[in-house]
Amino acid sequence: MLILGIDTSCDETAASVVEDGSTILSNVVSSQVKIHKRYGGVVPELASRSHIEAILPVVERALGDAEIKITDLSAIAVTKGPGLVGSLLVGVSFAKALSYSTGIPLVAANHLEGHIASIFLEVKVQFPFVSLVVSGGHTALYFAKNFGEYEELGRTRDDAAGEAYDKVAKVLNLGYPGGPIIDKISHGGNPHAVKFPRPYLPKSFDFSFSGLKTSVVNYMRDIERLGHFPKKKGKEIGIADISASFQQAVIDVLVYKALRAAEKRSVRRIVLSGGVAANSSLRQEISDKAKEKGIKVYIPSPDLCTDNAAMVAAIGYHYHKRGIHASLDLNPEAYLPL
Repeated sequence: MLILGIDTSCDETAASVVEDGSTILSNVVSSQVKIHKRYGGVVPELASRSHIEAILPVVERALGDAEIKITDLSAIAVTKGPGLVGSLLVGVSFAKALSYSTGIPLVAANHLEGHIASIFLEVKVQFPFVSLVVSGGHTALYFAKNFGEYEELGRTRDDAAGEAYDKVAKVLNLGYPGGPIIDKISHGGNPHAVKFPRPYLPKSFDFSFSGLKTSVVNYMRDIERLGHFPKKKGKEIGIADISASFQQAVIDVLVYKALRAAEKRSVRRIVLSGGVAANSSLRQEISDKAKEKGIKVYIPSPDLCTDNAAMVAAIGYHYHKRGIHASLDLNPEAYLPL
């Protein structure tokens, strides 16, 4: 079965053709980073307008790269939510029009479930497992029993981890998007230079990164008042050290929660996905800590961690196979829990 996946949940227009839910024939992503970079974050109105311009050529390229015709498709899977409603509307409208004009079945996909399914594009993971989805808009823990069967264990109460990265990067004048920049600069810093708080939220699998972000903001304000960077053991604490210390605080919480959830549910498998899962330090630390406890960690390749349509096509395959289709009155949903 050939599934066309379409994702316009945020600021990337993506289309992909996937065969039988696992073999990627094409995976096209049109990024809007240059558009939003000057604002230090995604501007919803600009994002939706850019999707309108990019959606047709992106889908045409996905079909061309896969060397197939529209009539070869078994189904069209599109992200219904969650995400920016204006952006989602572009993808959903396009997919519905394509389905109506060709008669090809339409499948509505949850963006979060797509992130979980992204690992199956590279390796077959046995259910059940604990899934940690970490991105710019979402940070959540799930107990995955099967495709379409998930139990939410915890979610962010305020800022998502990726959102905190972007905001901290803006405070540190590092640019946008913050995640890749902080990950890179942190390799040259001391992760123990500044003791930022770890919001563990005892007795809960929920996350909260707003306080951590505020701690970095206050730390930088103190430096501004001092007029110079402080020293530790005779060495000046610089931006790289602050970045590394912030990142380590985020990683400590994410890894602790994921391992604790796996142990509580008595499973030996964790799937890490979402845009922040591309972070090299997070990938290394969760793998090392899990190995010590005899837990196997599965992480998609970095290009499958960030938003893409291959993951949408992957989960769409399983719904199409079960005969679960969407009607043409499908509407996007900005808030769509899994």
